[in-house]
Amino acid sequence: MVESTGGRPVDRITLTGLTARGFHGVFAEEKRDGQDFTTDVVVHLDAAPAAAGDDLARTVNYAQVAETVLGVVTGESLDLIETVADRIARALLAEQPVATAVEVTVHKPHAPIQADFTDVAVTVFRSRT
Repeated sequence: MVESTGGRPVDRITLTGLTARGFHGVFAEEKRDGQDFTTDVVVHLDAAPAAAGDDLARTVNYAQVAETVLGVVTGESLDLIETVADRIARALLAEQPVATAVEVTVHKPHAPIQADFTDVAVTVFRSRT
């Protein structure tokens, strides 16, 4: 657990490796053929109220988080993975009222780069404040 600046605990729920086929990129072949994108999400929250009452309604529903991520990745074709990550982050903050912040990393391991590489990723951090 990490202390926030206000002294309240900041807990995290992490989803790693959510993979889905999307049609994002600036090149016509990326939009036509698509490729797999992998997304990692860290949701920041105070989990103490949920833990104290063993109450799903007082925490982040990670099944819903996964559904939202996959919906954005498989949805509208976008040019930039920066935009994909931003849309996921904003949607999660809108849908998960106990989330205080989210960190979203979108990986594009098959980016059209003429070099040997392992991954291209963009990470965004969005908070309610």
